[in-house]
Formats: sequence, structure tokens, C-alpha cells
Amino acid sequence: MKISGIRSSIVALPADEPLADAAENPNGTRPIVTLQVETDQGVTGVGVTYFGGALTGTLRSAVDELGALMVGEDPFLVEAIAAKLRAAAGSAGPGGIFNLAHSALDMALWDIRGKALNLPLWKLLGGARERVPTYASGALMRGLSLDRVIRAAATLKERGFREMKTQLALPGETTPAIEVERMRRVREAIGPDIKLMCDINQRLAGGKYVWGSVPFRHMVEARSVDIVMIDLVRVGGITQWLKVAGMAEAFNLPVVSHLIPEVHVHLIGAVPNGLTVEYMPWLMRLFEEVPRPQNGELVMPTAPGLGLKFDQATLDRYRAA
Repeated sequence: MKISGIRSSIVALPADEPLADAAENPNGTRPIVTLQVETDQGVTGVGVTYFGGALTGTLRSAVDELGALMVGEDPFLVEAIAAKLRAAAGSAGPGGIFNLAHSALDMALWDIRGKALNLPLWKLLGGARERVPTYASGALMRGLSLDRVIRAAATLKERGFREMKTQLALPGETTPAIEVERMRRVREAIGPDIKLMCDINQRLAGGKYVWGSVPFRHMVEARSVDIVMIDLVRVGGITQWLKVAGMAEAFNLPVVSHLIPEVHVHLIGAVPNGLTVEYMPWLMRLFEEVPRPQNGELVMPTAPGLGLKFDQATLDRYRAA
């Protein structure tokens, strides 16, 4: 099997919040680069990447340029392809646009492998369990009023979530007393039995803002984190994600995911130290079918590869010019 070509596009998805209808920026959009990697045997792998912001066009160009270098290669040889792309990019990596672009390509290669072998990705990677815990994320954002957050928290409980995360602090003026009161009110809204997490991000990072695998080694060697959060797009794709998870396991640390639960369900379900999946389904409408929570858990997909197929109507409706 050889890679025969790639197709990419940019879609500007609405910045909605599908879990509790609590969008922080309901009029905004999220620009996403979608990717399809084709082979000479008719197997096509899908991938996505984001975080490009105003440079999303540049990110798509990087996907196209790196993808062109894969044509003619064996899609099973993910390490050989990664080495080729790193060498071709020179000193443009390992972070930034290079990592974001490579992540989508690596994702698609693993999708091809799973489809070719007729195995869902989580089984291909070892298959640690049949279902995994998941937590609601993105509905309890710091930019919302306290009353809106309280209503959203109650909605998440009503919809069956057993775990959820709220943001605290930043932006603007705040005090410890204000933040403690916010948490107290949220806890009152959901009761004592729901697991409640606190996210003070953009200042303290447990991994989701880390690029590549090497900084994770520094973090775990320094014992600076108890739970390692890995962002699939920033870390460099599925191949690098798995290396970080293995590194964390060697230090007896659990790992959790950041965004894109549609793919992360496979990864958290495949590794023995996978703790829970962040259910922040901002990309959900991109796909025809996605894993959905059932009593606070995600059942592992059964379709081969990632088990994802782009919804053509969504691509056409939100395609950026």
C-alpha cells in the first residue's frame, strides 16, 4: 500500500457549547483544518488540526506541503515518515505550525492502519478496556456569569455526567474569596457525589500547552505534575501521544486527554494509565457519528481505524473561503 494523495480544507465551525448550551462566545467560530490521506488501495485516513487562529491558512499550507512529501510512502511506516518530514522542515519544528500540521498527518496514518487491518484504533494499540470514564468540559467557563455557570452545572448533572470541570480565575479582577464562593455555589448545584475539577489554565499547565514529548520528560522527572494531560495536536499526533503516555506510566502517573474526545477515546482506552477523557465536543458536528457519553462513560468504538467519517454537509456549509 502506498500513499497516493491528500485533500485538505478549512471549515469555520460555530463556537457553540453543545453540553449545556453555555457558549462563552456564541457568535465566534473555530477554524479547523480537515485532512484526508488517500492510498492506492482505496483506504482513506482522516485527520484534523487546529489552534491556527489567524494563521489557519498557513497551517493548511503546512499540511499540504508536508503531505505532498508523503506521497509514494508506505502509510504503515509512521516513524520513517515522521523522520522524513522533520528533516524536510529543517529547524521549523519541533513546536508551532510544524507540530500542528504533522499531528493531522500522523492521525490519518493511524486511521489508515486501523482500516487496513479492520481493527478500531484502541484495539490496535492494545485495548485496555471496553469503556472509559469521561468528564464534561467547556460548559463552566470563567467568562460566564456565576448564575449562568450554576445553571449549566445543574444541566450537566441532569444529562448524566458524573465528572465535570469548571474554570477559575482570569481574566479580570478577582480575589480568593470570589473564586472560593464560585466553587461553593457550583458544588451546591451538583451535590456531593459528582467529581468536580478546577482548571486555572493559561498560567499553570499540566501538559495541554506542552509541545512535543521532551518537555513532558522534564515535567515528570521534576515530579511537577500528578496527572499528565496530553494534547493530541500540540504533542505531535498519535505516535507522540503514546510515547508520552508510556513515559508517564513509567513514573506511575495517570494521563488524561485534552479536546477531541472523538479520537482521544481510543487513546485513553488503549493505555493502562488512561484516567478519563475530556468530553469537549467542539468538533462533533464535523463527523457523521461520534462516541457519546452513557452514564458518565464512553463505550469504545467498533468501526475500524478512528471510526470517524466527515459529514460532507458540514464541510460544505462551513467551508472557509
